[in-house]
Amino acid sequence: MAASGGYRNGTHKGNMKVDRLVSLSSATKSSSLKSKPSPASPASSGLRRNSTGSVGGAKDDAGVPGRVRVAVRLRPRNAEESVADADFADCVELQPELKRLKLRKNNWDTDTYEFDEVLTEFASQKRVYEVVAKPVVESVLDGYNGTVMAYGQTGTGKTYTLGRLGEEDTAARGIMVRALEDILAEISPETDSVSVSYLQLYMETIQDLLDPTNDNISIMEDPKTGDVSLPGATLVEIRDQRSFVELLRLGEAHRFAANTKLNTESSRSHAMLMVHVKRSVKGRDSVLLSENCNSSHMVKTFKPPVVRKGKLVVVDLAGSERIDKSGSEGHTLEEAKSINLSLSALGKCINALAENSAHVPVRDSKLTRLLRDSFGGTARTSLVVTIGPSPRHRGETSSTIMFGQRAMKVENMLKIKEEFDYKSLSRRLEIQLDKLIVEHERQQKAFEDEVERITVEAQNRISETERNYADALEKERLKYQEDYMQSIKKLEEQWVMNQRKHGSERTTFELKDDNFDKALNRVVPVASAAEEISELKKLLQNEASLRTATEEEVNNLKSQVVQWKRIEAAGNSEILKLRKMLEDEAHQKEKLEEEIAILQSQLLQLSFEADETRRQLDRGESGKVLGNLDSFVSQIRHSQLSDSGNGDKASIAKLFEQVGLQKILSLLEAEDADVRIHAVKVVANLAAEETNQEKIVEAGGLSSLLMLLRSSEDETIQRVAAGAIANLAMNETNQELIMSQGGISLLSITATHAEDPQTLRMVAGAIANLCGNDKLQIKLRGEGGIKALLGMVRCGHPDVLAQVARGIANFAKCESRASSQGTKSGRSLLIEDGALPWIVQNANNEASPIRRHIELALCHLAQHEVNAKDMISGGALWELVRVSRDCSREDIRTLAHRTLNSSPTFQTELRRLRIEC
Repeated sequence: MAASGGYRNGTHKGNMKVDRLVSLSSATKSSSLKSKPSPASPASSGLRRNSTGSVGGAKDDAGVPGRVRVAVRLRPRNAEESVADADFADCVELQPELKRLKLRKNNWDTDTYEFDEVLTEFASQKRVYEVVAKPVVESVLDGYNGTVMAYGQTGTGKTYTLGRLGEEDTAARGIMVRALEDILAEISPETDSVSVSYLQLYMETIQDLLDPTNDNISIMEDPKTGDVSLPGATLVEIRDQRSFVELLRLGEAHRFAANTKLNTESSRSHAMLMVHVKRSVKGRDSVLLSENCNSSHMVKTFKPPVVRKGKLVVVDLAGSERIDKSGSEGHTLEEAKSINLSLSALGKCINALAENSAHVPVRDSKLTRLLRDSFGGTARTSLVVTIGPSPRHRGETSSTIMFGQRAMKVENMLKIKEEFDYKSLSRRLEIQLDKLIVEHERQQKAFEDEVERITVEAQNRISETERNYADALEKERLKYQEDYMQSIKKLEEQWVMNQRKHGSERTTFELKDDNFDKALNRVVPVASAAEEISELKKLLQNEASLRTATEEEVNNLKSQVVQWKRIEAAGNSEILKLRKMLEDEAHQKEKLEEEIAILQSQLLQLSFEADETRRQLDRGESGKVLGNLDSFVSQIRHSQLSDSGNGDKASIAKLFEQVGLQKILSLLEAEDADVRIHAVKVVANLAAEETNQEKIVEAGGLSSLLMLLRSSEDETIQRVAAGAIANLAMNETNQELIMSQGGISLLSITATHAEDPQTLRMVAGAIANLCGNDKLQIKLRGEGGIKALLGMVRCGHPDVLAQVARGIANFAKCESRASSQGTKSGRSLLIEDGALPWIVQNANNEASPIRRHIELALCHLAQHEVNAKDMISGGALWELVRVSRDCSREDIRTLAHRTLNSSPTFQTELRRLRIEC
């Protein structure tokens, strides 16, 4: 884009290939920042005491007045000014105890100006931070927006004041580093979050310093509130100070700078660091009720937690300059014109605000649009104007001082930003709903088991009673039958005896008188008949008594049967009662689900209005990992590689032209280890350019890199060689060559023995690129590529896990494509190799690159119906449902929703669990 301006590290934008940084998870400082008002900030205590925020999205018309605070900082004389102005006094005189500055017009006339703070050339960086930025940082932690901005002539120390990293001397740290240090010390990692964006405004174009390819970001304005946002900017979550310093270093490397007469490293763009702080308000969180409360009452009494969102904007303006003094020409002249136009537009806006003008021309420049909230808005703003002592630049110094004087007249209305965290409440309600569903299923199962047990027991007791009753009746019948037969037998025996007796008596009295015989014959039969009748009466009485006893026994048995029938009826009534209770529980559950659905719809509506669109940091191009390493290698064995005697560092392209690819590749086999290391770095940088990849492969460079990976034990060589192979593996033809030459086996062996996270990241990136080739999937899996990829998760480093997740997503995507084309019908190779548990475990990883790739892998695996049962048993269905509801990317959310609706197996399981998707 720029012909004369370059990046601060000297490398051009086209040659810079840098990995996207991810937020590093490490322990946050436990020290707490004491939030007390600065002595120079009289409005600080009032701001905290009178803060009334807008909760739940409701508009707050009341605010706390806060004037823009301005501090002036004097830069000491540099070496050039000490010589050129040795005979002249400084054009400014500071009176810090009176917060006053005097500007000399001539030897006898001065102008006096008063500021909120006057900082001499001896003021430390810590002093500058405490009086300028610390009150703003404290306000941001309390939920307000805040701005810290530096304005001044080129070369007066704006970037030194704001963006100094202080790696060599911690006392030299600038406002950006110190502000993030205080913010990270104050927040809680469990409930709070900090994310940053780093941008530059270059010639009226907003560019992302964390992603150089994103060089035309648009500005969005909320038509209701007028808030300005940059949805296309990279947003990185910060967990510790070290990762933030790395981000600043990366951003400074991409910022445009040029050499002018006023400054050897003059900023040619306005830099803006945006820090978004999200904090939970303690003591106002929702309170869970006891388990004794019913579910509907529990839902009604849930209160969403309150969060405060503050935004800190640190603006390092490019220096104002006069063309005749800076010596700008060509493209540098165009840059200077653009800078002066944007600063002029900012000055017009501040003049209009200071004079209470009805019209403020905020749309004259993108700079004024971005700073709309900082001047005349709702942010607490601190401005530090930097000046120099040289009398040659008295005109520029006077203009800078007047800019600060006008800015002091601008009044902002500070407003706190509070809102309900409906996402957190939704997650808690979902967890509570899942618990209720599980408890309900458990109680229903226990109830059904108890009903079944009672039914079986009742049936067993009835059957036993019926058997006992039948047995008793049978015994009685047999007994009575036996008694009856015995009675009949006795009667027959008695009758026979009577007949015999009667016959003997007739024989004895045959000789008697016929009259006597006749009389005797009349008397004896009558007596025997009477005895017989008496015996029969006795038997009948006995039969009657036995029958009465039997009837009593039958009645007893009948009463027992009636009693058992009553018990059965009571059991049936208990069963009906339990069924009624079950129906009530089901109705109550349906009611709870309706309330949850209403609450979730409200949540989606509020989230749509409140949440800002977040752009994912990682785009899957992590194979290009060596572009920013060793950009200059002219000093590697300088006597062997170059005949030129100048001390300037040659670029990789110049080195390639002077030395030749064959000679560079021959150095990969040099005996000197240092020469091999530098040579493989040169090859890796060359491999990062697509135009060089074909030449490297044709010259045998791929074979040489695989040979190094096989034979070298130096982990540095292994790491750089793996990175070069990863760059080459982005080409489909090169991927087949790597596989045919045993590259996947070598990468798997390297992954097994390596311990350094960066080496594992390079190897994982190479395997991830190979996973995206449809033709190589079977061979890659057969040679242990998937096993090696899963084995690298032992490292636990976020960068390594991001590459592993990318490889799994590429592999799953190829399998899904093959399944849709009908070339694959079996179960996923990823599931067979045991990748599903790790995928489910990391589906909601806090690192956005890992989470995004895992969510894509889940969606692609779910598109093949044969994988559905394994995913349900492995817990992947719950994660798919979560992705379809809560994923920040709309395309992934839509893919998950469509996949769930198109799978009969998933639909059956969701209906069984009564989950709507």
